[in-house]
Amino acid sequence: MLIRHGGDLTENDVTPRDVYLRRRDFMSGLIGGGLAMAGGVAANAQAATGLKGVASPYSTTETPTGRADITGYNNFYEFGLDKEDPARNAGSLTTSPWTVKIDGHCNKPGTYDIGDFLRGNPLQQRIYRLRCVEGWSMVIPWLGVPLADLLKKYEPTSKARFVAFETLHRPSEMPGQRRPVLDWPYREGLRLDEAMNPLTIMAVGLYGESLPNQNGAPMRLVVPWKYGFKSIKSVVRISFVEAQPRTAWNDSAPREYGFYSNVNPAVDHPRWSQATERRIGEFRRRETLMFNGYGEQVAGMYRGLDLKKNF
Repeated sequence: MLIRHGGDLTENDVTPRDVYLRRRDFMSGLIGGGLAMAGGVAANAQAATGLKGVASPYSTTETPTGRADITGYNNFYEFGLDKEDPARNAGSLTTSPWTVKIDGHCNKPGTYDIGDFLRGNPLQQRIYRLRCVEGWSMVIPWLGVPLADLLKKYEPTSKARFVAFETLHRPSEMPGQRRPVLDWPYREGLRLDEAMNPLTIMAVGLYGESLPNQNGAPMRLVVPWKYGFKSIKSVVRISFVEAQPRTAWNDSAPREYGFYSNVNPAVDHPRWSQATERRIGEFRRRETLMFNGYGEQVAGMYRGLDLKKNF
């Protein structure tokens, strides 16, 4: 559901440049690991600002939101409840080393270093300029890889109907986790077909740079036809499961936050309309588009499903 930040708690960012450049032992892992990218990455592993990729055919031609807004105004409750808190507090997060646990109904479970998780051929990082909606909307130039390309490497079995995700749980570095705002760690989930849709990506950067901590470093999910809280950050576990997984906001407030959380102007949040949205940098509100404008790519997955009941 569409998120706003107000007096009631709902699910509703700028790091100094040296933090960007310091962080990326992770990027060294990607580069040294041989992640294939058309055009390549800067040969110098220290040049964390030189990320490149193949342009995605799904990118919008709309003007991207300014980098300062993308990195300075966001939700990451693990670092605080205010939209500016993640940028203030996320510098404490250590993102190297980083491992991802793959388990559940798959033939190749295990715990993988992030470089091993992302490495593959013909895996390519791609540039996606995607619309993203929370209580506001942005156009973000992500750098990432199709989630499907990653998941296929672990060979999900016929029992895998859903994919569950977990965020890092490290209260010593994520001060928001010291408060019972949610049942930590943060959890999210998708149907397997949603996870395999080419619009679903695992992002590792934005604006040509490695992903800032406050935006979900070192990697985060991006599902652009769903409300922003579905795009879980700082992922450490991916599970192939048979039953619909528990998700953080659906557990916390099931009347307000459904499992699907598709952008839908016809389904109001119990406390406000979702028919319009505010694009960062614009004064006037604009009409919310069904599936955030990505209906051509995703509507077929929901044919015959009541999207008001299954919100």
